[in-house]
Amino acid sequence: MALTTSRAQHPDQPSDDGVDVARRLLDSSAQLSYDPLTEVDWDTPLDKDFHGASPEWSTLYGTAYWEEMSDAQRKELTRQEAASVACTGIWFEMILQQMILRDIYSKDPTDDTFQWALTEIADECRHSIMFARGAKKLGAPAYRPRRVAVELGRLFKTTAFGEAAYAAILVAEEVLDVMQRDWMRDERVVPFVRTINNIHVVEESRHMMFAREETRKHLARAGRVRRRIHAVMIAISAYVIVTSMVNREVYANAGLDKERALREARANEHHKSMVRASCSGLMEFLSSCGLLTRPALFWYKRAHLI
Repeated sequence: MALTTSRAQHPDQPSDDGVDVARRLLDSSAQLSYDPLTEVDWDTPLDKDFHGASPEWSTLYGTAYWEEMSDAQRKELTRQEAASVACTGIWFEMILQQMILRDIYSKDPTDDTFQWALTEIADECRHSIMFARGAKKLGAPAYRPRRVAVELGRLFKTTAFGEAAYAAILVAEEVLDVMQRDWMRDERVVPFVRTINNIHVVEESRHMMFAREETRKHLARAGRVRRRIHAVMIAISAYVIVTSMVNREVYANAGLDKERALREARANEHHKSMVRASCSGLMEFLSSCGLLTRPALFWYKRAHLI
């Protein structure tokens, strides 16, 4: 089944007519949501003639090592990288769900914002199962972030609140959104992964709108010191998220020389430019909110987001 991905149907900018954002999102969700258990082709065996992601998004694309690799090795690498991104997505979606639950814990359950927040959590639960099944079908192990990232995530999900929580959510969703829009349109990518990405893009567009609105709302009540502290917290979380996307073990699991692959991936200017381009809209939003402070910029530059 073809899935529509028109942004007109999934607004990611607040309207100027005063319509309540949460109500619009609930209405949109009721009209256009998907069940990955039935939408994704889980039964057809993996076709290894396809990539797992657009080759241009591979961490080794454009390197000398990439030129030496066979077509089969390139496809296997993109499958492992796509699985790693999916596993990282699950990790952050679990953090996201806990932060949202803490935020709405004592709020009015009859309010549209409360109900939308629960709808978003339900979406993320389905997405996590979808990503988990997708990674398994790609023939990948359970990639996990490094221990330090896991522990930082544990601390962040327990302590982050307000704009720090919602802007960090937006960072993770925006970075995934751009790359997945490329993958879902790329006929070189295995069809079931394209469907997974399509579903995620459609539903995450609503989540990104909510995260922007909540970030603005919380910032309106934030003082100068809190803004500066949270600007750095958001930047550090962005650094951890982006640097955790592709697990270092993907290279060995694709049959490559892990140490050489790591060296070339770290120096790959093409991949850095892809990441920067994908985050241009995100950086504009953070700048408009006054969250691109000098200390924050240090971390965004380290992550090649700006």
